[in-house]
This record gives sequence, C-alpha cells and structure tokens, in this order.
Amino acid sequence: MGVVVQVSPAWLPPARNLERFSLLLWPCLSSAEMDSTNQSNLKRNKSEKKLLRKQIKARNTLMRHEGIECVSHTTQSLVVANGGLGNGVNRHQLLRLVEECGLVEALLMPPNKPYSFVKYGSTEEAKKAYDTLNGKEITLEDSDQNVTLYVNFVEKVHWEDIIPLSLPPGLMMVEELVSPEEEQKMLESIDWTENEVIQNGLPEICNTLLETCLKQGYIKHKPDQLTINQYEPGQGIPPHIDTHSAFEDEIISLSLGAEIVMDFKHPDGRTVAVMLPQRSLLVMTGESRYLWTHGITPRKFDIVHASGRQKVGSVTPDVGDLTLNRRGTRTSFTFRKVRRSPCNCTYPSVCDSQQGHQREEAPSFHHGETKASKLEQEYVHKVYEEIATHFSNTRHSPWPQIVEFLRTLPKGSIVADIGCGNGKYLGINKDLYMIGCDRSQNLVDICGEKKFQAFVCDALSVPVRNSSCDACISIAVIHHFSTAERRLAAVRELTRLLRPGGKALIYVWAMEQEYNKQKSKYLKEKRASKGKEEEINTDVAWGLFCDQMHDNGSQHSACSDQVLHDSKDKGSNAKQVINSKLPVHTNRTSFHSQDVLVPWHLKGGTNKKGECVKALQLPAGSKELQEFSPVFHRYYHVFCEGELEAACKTLDCIRIQKSYYDQGNWCVVLEKQ
Repeated sequence: MGVVVQVSPAWLPPARNLERFSLLLWPCLSSAEMDSTNQSNLKRNKSEKKLLRKQIKARNTLMRHEGIECVSHTTQSLVVANGGLGNGVNRHQLLRLVEECGLVEALLMPPNKPYSFVKYGSTEEAKKAYDTLNGKEITLEDSDQNVTLYVNFVEKVHWEDIIPLSLPPGLMMVEELVSPEEEQKMLESIDWTENEVIQNGLPEICNTLLETCLKQGYIKHKPDQLTINQYEPGQGIPPHIDTHSAFEDEIISLSLGAEIVMDFKHPDGRTVAVMLPQRSLLVMTGESRYLWTHGITPRKFDIVHASGRQKVGSVTPDVGDLTLNRRGTRTSFTFRKVRRSPCNCTYPSVCDSQQGHQREEAPSFHHGETKASKLEQEYVHKVYEEIATHFSNTRHSPWPQIVEFLRTLPKGSIVADIGCGNGKYLGINKDLYMIGCDRSQNLVDICGEKKFQAFVCDALSVPVRNSSCDACISIAVIHHFSTAERRLAAVRELTRLLRPGGKALIYVWAMEQEYNKQKSKYLKEKRASKGKEEEINTDVAWGLFCDQMHDNGSQHSACSDQVLHDSKDKGSNAKQVINSKLPVHTNRTSFHSQDVLVPWHLKGGTNKKGECVKALQLPAGSKELQEFSPVFHRYYHVFCEGELEAACKTLDCIRIQKSYYDQGNWCVVLEKQ
C-alpha cells in the first residue's frame, strides 16, 4: 500500500529530480524488497558484463589466431564460439538450434575446431540468433557435458568447392564383404582368453572369406597369418608401416562390429582419412602398403559426412557437410602372408631389407627436402631468433629425469647437448665436460653470457668428430624437423657422435597429453601469468582453420579462404600462418594433429636486439588492443606412442635401454653398440 506525503511547494525538489523523488514516495518498498531488487540488478549487470567479456575475448582470439575480423554491426553471418566439432557439438544439434532463429543458408563446421559459422537469409534473423544464442548453455547430445555459446558477427563467410580426395595408390575398399549373420559368427568364434600362435593353419571360419577374396581378385595369394584386435572407443593405433621384411605385399583387414576412420599419411605430408564401414574389407598393396603410414587416432568420435552421401572411402573435408560420429567397439581381422625372402620393393628409404645397404651412405632425403628446410627456416629458426630472450626467461627449471641422467654419468664424461637453447642443462653436473650447440645465434649468445661453451650449428650436421662423446642429450629438438627422414637423420647424427657404449637421451613432445588417466603438466597449467610461454584461453579455444596438409592424427580441414575472406591485416604473422597450410594448435589443449604450428605470445613487444616487432591490428577501441602482444608460430611434429622408439630401432648400431613418458613427452635412452 502506498503512503501519501503532504509536501509544501517550497520543499519541492528541482524538476530534474522529480522522477527520482516520485520513486522515493510512491509506492514505498520495504527494505527486504529493495534489497532483493538491488541484488537482482547486480546479478544481471554482472552476467551482462561477463557475457560481454567473453564475446570480446572470442572476437580478439579469432583475430589473433586466424586473421579473421569480427564486426560490431549486424550482418547475415555469425561465428559461434564453443559450438564446433572440436568440443563435441554435432551438426544435427547445432543446426536445430540455429534454425529456431530463422532460415539457415549455410552451416560450416571446420573439423576439430571449437567454433562454427552460420549464415542466415536476412540480417534480422542473424540479429535474432545473436540475441538468443549469446551466453546460451547447452548440454551435448553425446555426453553429459555443458558448453556455453558466444556469438559474434562476421562480414563474410564463403567456401570453395571441395575436390574429393583420392585414396592412396594401391588401396581398395570392399563394402559388405560378409553378411550380418557371418559377422556375428566370426565375432562369437573369438576366444579372448587365448593369445597364442595357431599351429594348424588359419581358423576354419576364415576359409570362406579368403576364398571369396581370391575368387574376386582382391588378393593374389592366400594369407597364412592372422591378427585379431578389438578396439574400444577412445583406443587407436599409432601411425606405422607394416615391416617390409616380415610380410608380403598384400595386407587385408576386415572391420567387424563398428565403423571407424583410419588415417593414411604420405612422407611428403599428404594425408587421407578413410572411412572403414562395418563389415567392409580394406586391401593395401603397392604404395599404400609400403610407403604410406596408417593409423587410428585415439578418440571417441570420428568426423564423418553428415549427409551420409559417402559410406566408404576418403572423408572429404567439406566444412558444409561434416559432423561427429560416436565410435563403437570394433574388431579387426587382419590377414598377412609371411615373407620368406628379403623385400626388394621400390621404396628403399622405408624398407628395412634394403636400408642395410645404405647404412654407410649419406642420409637420403625425400624430394621434398627443400620445402621442409624452408618450412623449418620460417617457423623454427626465424621464430627462435625473435623470441630468444623471452624464451630463455621461461626456461630456468631443469627437468628431474634429465638431471638424473646427467648426474649418473661417470666423472669426466664428454657430453654434447644438441639443441641446447639457453644452456639450461650445461651447468647441471660440474664433473662433466659439456658443450652445447643450437641453431639460434641469439640463444647461443645467451649461453655465452652464462660462461657456457656453445656454438651455432644445425642438428643434422654437428661439426664434432665421430665417436667423440660419452653421452648426448637432445631435449625438445627433434620434434621441430618436418619430415620423418629429417627426424631420423637427427637421431642418426646423435649416434654418430657417440663412442661405442655411449648413451643418448632424447625428449620429444607427445601427442598424448593425457596418459594413464593423468593429464600432463602442459594441460594442467591453464593460467595466464606474466613471464609464461603462452597466453591461455580457458573458455574459448581457437585454432587455425586451413588445409591440414601435414595432419596425421585428424580429418582434413579446408583452406582458410573457404571460411572467410582474407584478413585486412597487412604484415601480420597470422597471414604467414594461413599460407603455411598447417593447423594452429590451441595452447594448453590436447593435440588433434601431429604436425601443427604452436603459438608463442611474445611479451614486451621487442626481440633480443631491441627491434620493434609488428603486431596484429585488433578492432579499434578495444581494451585488448593495448594489451596485445605479437604472436609467432613454431612448427612441431608431436610424436605418437611408440613412434620415437620405432624410428630409433631402424638404426642397427644402437640398443634402446629405456623408453618412458615424462609430463607430455616421449623419451628414449639409447646406447651405441
């Protein structure tokens, strides 16, 4: 009930305060009601401010990492942060959501990226989606996780026609080789309690299958070896080539129980993701068997075509037709024929039978050697020269297991640190004679300032005599080489330096940043503090959307010009990244590709020589414009489990003493024979 107050004219407040004065008089609220109203307004203001911060953060992150500029005015096109395949949102769920706001002309979902692009028929519909979806929390259909969407306008979204990818030469897919009834019988025939070699030939149940393959011409020779494996969702196979000397040309694999995507990679970096449907047969011969690696990325979802237009063969990276497919339990029957004589294939660079004849020769690189060298020059050598001072400031804590290796070496040992950086390990054990080398002149200069012995050289050609070192260490170096041949050459160079009986310790970055149900320190450190290596974006993760020519562990993406028009930013490092055709990794997140560019956010705005470093242009008036620091991108090849060991084992002059996982790195201790 209101309260009437009698006021004399002389007491009336000025006109500008009448509205405020009337609110004080009528109706009068109780103190409890006023507190409730104030708290509601406060919560709304906090929520609105938080949403605005998230939008600005997403907008600037997109600009900094992708060179894509969001706009403040209304357009027909939107970018939806946290609404991508990379964080578990499938196409059907997102399409239903955005269609509630109007006619959707296009929905683009880049593979493995946590954002999508949607284009509406009108700006009014886009504005409705902007207002409706911003800050909206949704529960993922394929899990019980919640994600919050953040939306911004973009000027233009377009893409080019995608050319279907060809299967690797010699690869063939045969659909529905067996019936559902035959599939069930084969699965029921497996005794998983046994793990022994079958002495009396292949199981009888396989004969009909193999006779069909011979009759149809899928294979020329009947296999005599069978391997049966079962894969639960989340499990995979490291990229590999079946040993040449062990098996003949033809290798066939039958997929039962569920479909899956298998990744094939050529040594030059080309990758093809191949769908293996349930009850289908994969046939590998020739180049696909001998030269291309094949593997299955450990994950619970595969990226597949949403339209179902293609049930078998390569998965074309059409961002307008991709979605997530939950994996099931797959059982594979893989048949091979044991080789009785050395392999004489036409791929000697990867043939173990023929490598022995080339062991004493100079390393033989693939014809893409020049291209690989240029990539490393641009995205490794130049970058470390620019970031040397900041990089050195973040490299001051030695890793315990590396320290232990150095401290267990005999007194007086001669040790070479190949790729020594700022010399963090050169002074660990005063009883050792340690020398360091690095490709970066600026990092070597820092070693000199610390009174360490170091010089500039390439890790593939170290100017030190053969067999002159008692031990070598290579910490976080080999993963910067961009081809398998160059990575193997780096290992071979380490062994050249060692005396017989000498040891080498190698660390490389692991693709598996979560191992034995434990997250690595790299994933755990999601804070953005001064002096740290990367600026962490914990709410919205971004990566470059471009053609993943060097991608081994994921589906293909499309070229960056298929998403948005070129950035207007001139002279920015982001433009160079787009041209590199490599995906940009999101710091402090799991890897989706083996070959990536990892951002380095340079603090202070200057390099070691005090020269000004160009920065990307952010939207005018934004607070982040003042805080922005230049971003450089370093090339990495992250290693799958067993990959480093497999490379080392191709050298007949070494023995692997120990291999282990250490905080997101695969590590090997090898001894020269």
